[in-house]
This record gives sequence, structure tokens and C-alpha cells, in this order.
Amino acid sequence: MASERITLTVPGPHGDREISLSSPNRVLWPELEITKRDLAEYAIAVSEPFLAANGNRPVSLERFPGGVDGESFFSKNPPKGTPDYVEAVTVTYNSGRRHPQLVLTEAAAIVWAIQMNTVVFHPWASLAGDTDNPVELRIDLDPQPGTGFADAVPAAHALRGVLREAGLEAWVKTSGNRGIHVFCPIEPTHEFLDVRHAVIAAARELERRMPDEVTTKWWKEERGERIFVDFNQANRDRTMAGAYSPRALPTATVSTPVAWDELDGLDPAAFTVRTIPERLATVGDPWRGFLDKPGRIDTLLEWWERDLGNGLKELPFPPDFPKMPGEPPRVQPSRINPENWPAKETDQ
Repeated sequence: MASERITLTVPGPHGDREISLSSPNRVLWPELEITKRDLAEYAIAVSEPFLAANGNRPVSLERFPGGVDGESFFSKNPPKGTPDYVEAVTVTYNSGRRHPQLVLTEAAAIVWAIQMNTVVFHPWASLAGDTDNPVELRIDLDPQPGTGFADAVPAAHALRGVLREAGLEAWVKTSGNRGIHVFCPIEPTHEFLDVRHAVIAAARELERRMPDEVTTKWWKEERGERIFVDFNQANRDRTMAGAYSPRALPTATVSTPVAWDELDGLDPAAFTVRTIPERLATVGDPWRGFLDKPGRIDTLLEWWERDLGNGLKELPFPPDFPKMPGEPPRVQPSRINPENWPAKETDQ
């Protein structure tokens, strides 16, 4: 019943907290009959690796009041009545607007977010102490129609090699859907635009080596049946589902860190809210120590400058961004009038 409420005991760095959970039997994933209480208990079970990957940084909450097959909305700012153990930090968005954004630092804060009907957690790539400079380089390998997870696996391995040549050690996780996320810990010495350019440099190098398998084309009509290297996920205020975050899909899949030697033959559908606690108990967290040895993006930025010198240009930004320096026209290639946009302005 809607009025039903239970209390969960949540351990944390300041001792146990008693968190009230309303409507604990509300079904969030109808296909598997996973309830709000199940999700809260999942969050407690995975809280240590979850916070290692997503804590102490700005986070956006994707909330589903009616379950994953209903409508959703994003929460970024602390709502009225936010408890004092849920922190916040002021961030600057691409528009220049500044506003407080939620920060999760203990398991009780994750459970509070679930009490607010959060299903998917979207962390920034920067920490709360310095929100302008990312501590990780993120690359999203996004299978296009006609391709799938298995097609992204060779691209991920090849990308790992590219990043190693640039002096970076890559870590990998499933997206929780069809894609693969490749992350590299980096020193927080460059702001988001620089990191985006580093991602583009790596993506272009991968595309040169696998032109029939991967693409950096922003417009869907140009991608074909290839893996899209989504460079725009590296932008400020652009996020993807965090490690150990559930996804709002019927099968309750989870974006799951894996070891590189697990990737071949992997079935990402096997990683769910029901299976991940047991996996952590038996396999452990493949991302343990992720931020311990950050690398630098200097070599990738040298590649970016090299490519500019060879005639390659800035790539498109998302449509809600302000117009950026050097950006090509935000017009689908099939709709460009050559009389208005010379070919040289649309070249990548």
C-alpha cells in the first residue's frame, strides 16, 4: 500500500543510520518483480564499490516514481528536506549558470536517493573538491543498428591499445545495455574541453585503425553499421550510468565493471540487481584502486594538435550547448546547402 513504510538500518562512516523507506513493496521492474526495497537492499550490499566509483562527486539522479516502465525525470539540485548526510557542491554548467548539485558520500545517501525513487545514478567525471577538472577520461562505445555488444568488444580491446600508447591505463565496464564504457583515471590538470579533445584524438586514432568497425561521425545518417565512439560524453555536465548503477531496462541490468580478460564472450544481460551482490562476494570489484595511479592526457592532446595541423577540425557539440569555437554547422549533412555552408566548413 502507498502508506506502507519500513525502516532500514544502513551502516556508514558515522555509525548506523535508520532510513525510512516508503512503499517498499512498490514494483520497480515488473518483469522480475523487483521492488523498491529490493533496490535499497542492493544499494546497501554494493555501497562500497558504488561509492568508490560514484561518490564524492556531483551526481544526477534519474527518478522513476511509477517504476521503470513509467515516466522519469532528473534531479540535480538538493530538493527541499534533503537530510544533512546528503551533501552538495556548487557546479558551473555549460550555460555559465551555477547551482548546487547533489553529492553522495555514504551508503545512507544512496538509500535516500532510492527513497526518492532513483533508479539510475549519473556521476560527473570530476570530484566535489574540483568540479571543473575531470579525474577520469570516459569513452562510450555505442553500437549502432545492425551491431551489438559483441561488435563493441574488439573495438574496446583496440582502444585499450591506443590509450596505452598514449600512456594511459584503461578500465572497462558494461553500459548495462548494449555498449561498453572505457575509462582512464587521469590527473585533474585539464578542464572538460581539453579532456573532450583528448577523447576525440583517441577516437580518431581508433577509427584510423578500424575504419570499417568504428566511427566518430556525430550524425546518425553517416554512422552505418559501426560502433560509434561517443566523444560528447566527455563534455561538462554530460554523464553516463555510473559503475554499479542499475539501468531502467526491463531486465534490471547493471552497469558493471569487468576485468579485461572477462570481456570476450561476456553476456552483459547476466549482470543484474539480483546477481551483482553475489558477483562482488565471489569475484570482487575489478575497479578496486581505480584512482590510485592516474595518468596524464598530454600525449592525446599532442595527437589532437597534430590532427588539427593535418586539416581535421573540431567536431559537433550536443544541440543544447552554446555555439563553440571552431564548431561545424549543426545541420544534418543531408540537409546542408553547399551555397550556404562551404564543404570545408563541414569536413571532420
